[in-house]
Amino acid sequence: MEQIDPPMTGGERETLRGFLDHHRGILASKCEGLSDEQLRRPASSPSTLTLLGLVRHMAEVERIWFRLCVNGEHDLTRVWAQEDFQVAFDVSDADTAEAFGAWEAEVERAREIERSVDSLDTAFWLPRWREHLSLRWIFLHMIEEYARHNGHADLVREAVDGKTGD
Repeated sequence: MEQIDPPMTGGERETLRGFLDHHRGILASKCEGLSDEQLRRPASSPSTLTLLGLVRHMAEVERIWFRLCVNGEHDLTRVWAQEDFQVAFDVSDADTAEAFGAWEAEVERAREIERSVDSLDTAFWLPRWREHLSLRWIFLHMIEEYARHNGHADLVREAVDGKTGD
């Protein structure tokens, strides 16, 4: 996944799309060039958070917000975590190629779904919360989700090999 800079000018939707893709690219860059063992290495005890766990978690997040909520795929199962998002962070038996493949596929599907929606004001039902949420809210939530976890990824990557920065 390439690193994308968000636009400095443009409409609201293009800006939101640009920031979300920017954060997707940051997570990819944090994982770039690492071995399977390094992707599984936590930053420090007692935390078990790893870059591979973050990738798996974000595959679940993309899937839930865009496929379940926006696209209405209510029979959709999660990739790893049926009821508990924390399961995705457990990489003890995880297949690295499968995790990155699932994340990349969910990102591409999310992009397709988002582009099919006419307006940022379009609202979608989230059964778990029993609330309607606009596409604008979902964009902002996804940007927040990536930004928070990219902060974690910064710390994990620095602990793994000393690399800092985007």
